[in-house]
Amino acid sequence: MGRYRPVIFLGAAIIVAFVTSYLIYNYLQKRTAPKEVALETQPVAVAVANLPWGTAIKKEMVKVEPYLKKSLPGGYISDPSALEGRVVLSPIAANEPILQSRLAPVDLKTGGVAAVVKPKNRAVAVRVDKIIGVAGFIYPGNRVDVLVTIDGGKGVPEPITKIVLENILVLATGADVQKGGKEAAQATPVDVITLEVTPEETEKLAHAATQGKLQLALRNYQDTEDVLTRGTRTPALLASYSGVGEAPKVSDKQGKGKRVAAVRPPPPKIEPATFTVEVVRGGQSSKVNFEGR
Repeated sequence: MGRYRPVIFLGAAIIVAFVTSYLIYNYLQKRTAPKEVALETQPVAVAVANLPWGTAIKKEMVKVEPYLKKSLPGGYISDPSALEGRVVLSPIAANEPILQSRLAPVDLKTGGVAAVVKPKNRAVAVRVDKIIGVAGFIYPGNRVDVLVTIDGGKGVPEPITKIVLENILVLATGADVQKGGKEAAQATPVDVITLEVTPEETEKLAHAATQGKLQLALRNYQDTEDVLTRGTRTPALLASYSGVGEAPKVSDKQGKGKRVAAVRPPPPKIEPATFTVEVVRGGQSSKVNFEGR
């Protein structure tokens, strides 16, 4: 028995070392293991497909997606049934949360142009053709300038073409209040374009439509600057590219620093050259002035 004692102690030491190592390993694993964090979510109503402005929301247009409570958008809606009949004021993309700020008031249940026109503004329809409508490339959401060609009035034999309204929002083209995707890249001629204008601009637009011929000029989305012009008549049109010089600037407060249409200055007055000649006659001299050519 005595000769096996070292073997027994060695075996016991190995067992103790193994158990100790196992316990330490488990302890370290528990310390370093990632803790599972339960993330709280909240159901949010989102759009199934793109919703144009003026759309009256139906049940099938809405679905519910979970959103983290820490990143909930302001004005979110959880109950899809609460959205039935609500009218969209600004376009909502597919899978985008439907927020209260993007919807018309609850008591407004009728969609279309009347829902998206701003308070105190008016929607006015303008009859157009292929030329006036920029070959069908004007869509809802675009901005245009309105030009009119009209008789100059008494004492003005030539008609005048003038920009009468600038940076006007297009609410609808034909019966459509929104187009996007592939349709936005295709020309779609329409007969009527609906513009959003103030009451004062409504009067100008109606008067221009009855007194002259309208023309629409499509603006860049980022171009919102007003440009003051004098209008163009036939003499100014024929004088274009005549090397007259740069257009003058408007000096009033509203149009300071903005260029207007060039006006041909009068030709400079050329004074004839004068020569003085001394004439000697009978011992007397006199000076005579001559005008040269």
